[in-house]
Amino acid sequence: MKPTTRLSRTSARTLLAAGLAASLALATGCAKSEDDGDKSSASQDQGDSGQVVSEPSEGSGPTCAIDAYGGKKLDLKTATVGFSQSEKEANPFRIAETASIKAEAEKRGVKLLTANAQSQFSKQISDVQDLIAKGADLLVIAPLNSDGWEPVLRAASAKHIPIVTIDRKINAKACKDYVSFIGSDFVEQGKRAADQMIKTTGGKGKVAILLGAAGNNVTTERTKGFEDRIKEKAPDLKVVFKQTGEFAREKGQQVTEQLIQSKPDITGIYAENDEMGLGAVNALKGAGKKAGDVKIVTVDGTRNAVQGIVDGWIDGVIESNPRFGPLAFQTLDTFTKGTKVSQDIVIKDSAYTKTNAKADLGKAY
Repeated sequence: MKPTTRLSRTSARTLLAAGLAASLALATGCAKSEDDGDKSSASQDQGDSGQVVSEPSEGSGPTCAIDAYGGKKLDLKTATVGFSQSEKEANPFRIAETASIKAEAEKRGVKLLTANAQSQFSKQISDVQDLIAKGADLLVIAPLNSDGWEPVLRAASAKHIPIVTIDRKINAKACKDYVSFIGSDFVEQGKRAADQMIKTTGGKGKVAILLGAAGNNVTTERTKGFEDRIKEKAPDLKVVFKQTGEFAREKGQQVTEQLIQSKPDITGIYAENDEMGLGAVNALKGAGKKAGDVKIVTVDGTRNAVQGIVDGWIDGVIESNPRFGPLAFQTLDTFTKGTKVSQDIVIKDSAYTKTNAKADLGKAY
């Protein structure tokens, strides 16, 4: 992979406006390894708002063209875009994700219809059907689950509505049922979390996994990446406990309280998102543990979790960038103008450790 450098705002706008179409067609690649350390933050850039935004990785993969999909060319500026958020916006990831979509729509002068499923999958299906009924020409969906999207896909297909999914995949056929998926390499995130756990524990001890919600590819892939890397690099580090915390802080705290009772000699906790990790911190504090007694590694990159590193309670955070707005709208714009786009647009994520957490706290969301 070529080394990355921080772009100026001018070059960022040039990339998004003129050169990103080519990048999108070459966007399947892997995130940087933990060995790259602070340099991985150079995979992001500051947008006009000053927020760090996502950029695609380098690579190659299948593409999708509007003729193959069955859609029609249109001007994004005159189109109506429907956005379906899956979860309650109590989670900083979802807050930042929705804000990024809204900000980019406003920047481009695009009419945006929004809906929030409040963590209910049946409501999300109804929400998207309602967005279609209200005249959405294009859809951006942050799926709650990966399965069960057939009613929406049929309705969208009947009207040739292009769909881009962000953060989570749906189990459907790319360039037939949807155009592109934009998100992180979740297996790689799990591997990088394992690398950090191995480093902070010395590769020995007992580890618990706070699993994300069932029924989506993020949980499955973050678990696979972590477990595979532990088996490969640290056979003396044993995964002795796995239970879902449902990507929620309160549930993460409850599960960790049970963990402390059943496995009092636990060495480390891998939380598959920051909210569960922060719940684990609360449980450890409640049990009278001191910072560092149990090593914690999480995934997301929220400000509270990065602050947890500064405070000594969390040992590493693998970022999962939620600022999909610029890439989502550029993908739709490129596609509806008749240019091919990548079916899988894998973004670059940074990481936070004890060496960079304090300096990079302002980049967290």
